[in-house]
Formats: sequence, structure tokens, C-alpha cells
Amino acid sequence: PCTTLFRSWVRALRSSALERFTQLGFPTTKNEDWHFTSVAPIAERQFVPFTAVSGDVRRTDIEPFLFAKVYDWHLAVFVNGRFAPELSRLGKLPEHVRVLPLARAWAEAPDLAERVGTIARTDSQSFTALNTAFLHDGIVIHVDDDQVLDHPIHLLFVTDRHGVNGVAYPRNLIVIGRQARWTVIERYVGLGDGPYFTNAVTEVAVAEGATLTHHKLQREGRQAFHVGTAEVTQARDSHYISFSLATGGALSRTNISTVLAGEGSGATLNGLYLLDGTQHGDHQTRIEHAQPNCFSRELYKGVMDGESHGVFNGKVYVQPIAQKTDGKQTKNNLLLSERAQIDTKPQLEIYADGVKCTHGAT
Repeated sequence: PCTTLFRSWVRALRSSALERFTQLGFPTTKNEDWHFTSVAPIAERQFVPFTAVSGDVRRTDIEPFLFAKVYDWHLAVFVNGRFAPELSRLGKLPEHVRVLPLARAWAEAPDLAERVGTIARTDSQSFTALNTAFLHDGIVIHVDDDQVLDHPIHLLFVTDRHGVNGVAYPRNLIVIGRQARWTVIERYVGLGDGPYFTNAVTEVAVAEGATLTHHKLQREGRQAFHVGTAEVTQARDSHYISFSLATGGALSRTNISTVLAGEGSGATLNGLYLLDGTQHGDHQTRIEHAQPNCFSRELYKGVMDGESHGVFNGKVYVQPIAQKTDGKQTKNNLLLSERAQIDTKPQLEIYADGVKCTHGAT
């Protein structure tokens, strides 16, 4: 009965998200947050959702994307949006850590799975609504209170050679308990040369006094399309440390948003993107200071060559209650070609008086 109830809840979640996406549609360049990025190449192409792992991916195929000589790190591999247990390494997880594929978590850990959809917003974010409408698999992580873990977990999302014109909707949930600490590496790669689409959403909850180090590495195929979103909520005295690296894809977009919802919390957002040829890479960040005595540090760097086009839009939003905010944002760009271009816009939106905020771009 519990499983049946949960399946009903999942269907309702998907149905509501699909209805919202139908209302929103794909964003256009008339939308301020998408002013420099047209998603027409995605919207005008037909992609077929993946339904199963092809079975053609071997350990030797993913070896180039693993970290050499590191055999004690935990590894979860997904192929075409589906968990691949034969390629994963999750047998030696600590006792107070739960890691489950989302497709299993619905039945085996409903207390965790029911948090899916509570952090990421579908009301105004088209691609998040689209992901929610078709979500099926991904990773669910829960770290108990007071656990400090030495070895990171590596999440590897692979689109194989049969993925041409396919689309995957990975959905991840990371919950870090009070005073806990862990590192999560989230990586997206392609093994083929054809076009495909990855629309990924990761929801993160960092509890009081906890620290999450979250690396996102995007190295999709050269003809691929990638939209990746991370939405984070932080409790008192927590710290979210993010690093984003983007080098792949014909058209890619990375959205990172965190709400400093507890006093004394902090966010460190760093990023690097390297573009060449006709690649288009878009990065959007938002740090919302929602409580007093919080800090944020942000440093993004982009290198563009050929006829590539980079976009960066970073906003620091300070609510009226968020007195004694300390925020700093820096964006540096390097153009290696006269045909390469960058549109960059660091932003501060401040509604409190006693703050120290700076921003700049080169």
C-alpha cells in the first residue's frame, strides 16, 4: 500500500510539472535570464527519451573519465539516464550514509524520495519543470548527522554511442546532515559524436553546521546539448562549496542557485569554462542572502577561442533582513580570437543597509 501511494504521488508530481511546462514553454531570448542564449536548437529538434541502458558500455569505456589510482572512492555510474550497477562501486559505503538510485528509492527509502521536488522550482524554470515531468532515475544521497567522510563519491552520467537524438532527465537529491561533511563529484560525458540532450537537476539540502563540496564537470559530446541545474538550501552555519567546469557540448547551460536560509551560513561558488569552435556556453548563478551574518564568495573564469560564445550572469540578492552580509563576486574572461565573444553581467540586488558587497568583471 505504501508503494502504491508513493507511485501515485510520483505520477501527480510529474503531471503537475508537465502542466507547468506546457504553460511556460521553452524560454526565449525575450526572457532576461536567456537574453544571450537561444534554445531553438533544442526546442526545434525531436529527442526520444531513453528507456534502458544499452549494455554496450564497458569498464574500459569509462576509464578515461575516472580518477587514476583512486580505487577507494565510491562510484555510481548511469548510462543513458539509467543506473548501471555493474559499472558502479557502492559496496563499501559507511554505515551512516545512504546512496540509492532514485528508481529504487521510491520503494526502499520513501522518507528520502519524498523530498524530491521540494527544493528545485518548477513554477518559473522551464527546464526544471521538463525534467520533473519525465524524471525516472538519478541518485539519492543522505549523510547522517556528525559524519565526516574522507573519500568522495563520483557520480558519472554517460551517454553512449547509441544515444543519438536521445534525451536523459537525471534527477539527483543530496541531503547532508547536521555537522556532516562530504564531497560529491557530478560528471557528464558522451562517448559518441552525434547530437543528444541531457537535462539534469540536482537538489541539495545542507543542514546546520554542515559542509558540502560539490564539483560539477560537464564534458558532453561536441554535438550534444546540456542543461544542468543545481538548487541548494542552506541552514545555519552551513557551507556550500561549488566548482563548475564546462568544456563540452555544442550548446550548454549551467544554473547554480543557493539560498542562505540560516544565519551565519556561507557559499563559495567557483567556475571555469573553456570554449572553442562554435560552442555556446551559458552560466547562471544566484546567491540569495536570506538571513543576517552570511557570506558569499564567487569567482568565475572563461576562456573563449574560435567563434565560441560565452555567457555569464551572476546575481547576489540580499533580502532586507540580511544585515551584515559580506559578498564578493569576480568574473574574468579571456578571448583568444577576434571572433569569440562574451556577454557577462555580474549583478547586486541589495535591500539591506549594513552590508559589504563588491562585484566586478574583466
